[in-house]
Amino acid sequence: MSAVVKDTAQVADSATLGAGTTVWELAQIREDAVLGESCVIGRGAYVGTGVRIGDRCKLQNYALVYEPATLGDGVFIGPAAVLTNDQYPRSVAPDGALKRAHDWEAVGVEIGEGASVGARAVCVAPVRVGAWSLVAAGAVVTRDVPQFALVAGVPAKRIGWVGRAGVRLEETAPGTWTCPSTGETYTEADGVLTLG
Repeated sequence: MSAVVKDTAQVADSATLGAGTTVWELAQIREDAVLGESCVIGRGAYVGTGVRIGDRCKLQNYALVYEPATLGDGVFIGPAAVLTNDQYPRSVAPDGALKRAHDWEAVGVEIGEGASVGARAVCVAPVRVGAWSLVAAGAVVTRDVPQFALVAGVPAKRIGWVGRAGVRLEETAPGTWTCPSTGETYTEADGVLTLG
């Protein structure tokens, strides 16, 4: 099954789209971006130059993923969420000259397998969002997010844990967390949560 690109989408010739990937109207996929299999790129979404996206990822409408971001398999980026790439954003240099590509260093956001970033959330690079974590809608992530963490707020802080189903975990014994949806159990030690 080949990729499907809607008529008004822009996909650079040097971009790679995996089998079964769909790019919807007005989306833009820049040069040398690599998208895995069975991805869905929503209307008006943007994927920057050289961005790497795993298999079965979803970028909802108007999500902006700037280079050099990397997304693991099964990542969800909500509507109008932004993954930034400029640690010190300025339009002009101190002398007032317009900044060009060589005047700054792009830094990326890394999103781990199965993680989700909610609608209108912002991940401020450089930052890593751990596997299976959940960034709440409207949150601003300014530091790394542990795997399975549920973070919310401005700046985002951990307010709980989620399992692979994305459901908030319940503490069933000290240091033991259970998913009410799947029954999977997780162990917490020193601020780190692991499955099993």
